[in-house]
Amino acid sequence: MNSMLQSFDVLLVDDNPADTDLMAELLARHGCRGNIHTVGDGEEAMAFLRAQGKYSDSTTPQLVILDLNMPRKDGRAVLAEVKRDPKLRKIPIIVFTTSQSPRDITCSYELGANCYVNKPGNLPEFVAAVTEFSNFWFRRAHLPHRNHELYQ
Repeated sequence: MNSMLQSFDVLLVDDNPADTDLMAELLARHGCRGNIHTVGDGEEAMAFLRAQGKYSDSTTPQLVILDLNMPRKDGRAVLAEVKRDPKLRKIPIIVFTTSQSPRDITCSYELGANCYVNKPGNLPEFVAAVTEFSNFWFRRAHLPHRNHELYQ
């Protein structure tokens, strides 16, 4: 089992500040010790991931949680761009979205998503979903360490 003391950098990509605030709180409560960064659209996500512009000091996250339906550049475009980029494609991406469309699920996996989780519309189920994937990604799964070649 991963150590609860490990520190992780996570990027939340969602245009709903209430969702990102709640997710950040839940992630911290359920095993994410480290930096939780938030951006509101796909263009900002790519700038953050490539350390460009106002994100020039950003570090490569070890996990991305991505909404599909956002302004400017949607999550599908971000997912495709990240997984085509040799420097970024190893980063695990959780698609966390309200869409239950079989087309979106299939497309996300075809583009390289590591998992697809439906974002529930009510608070208790939202909390349960974030708790479940936090337990898996921060307590069970092994994420690349900062000194891993991904970050070189």
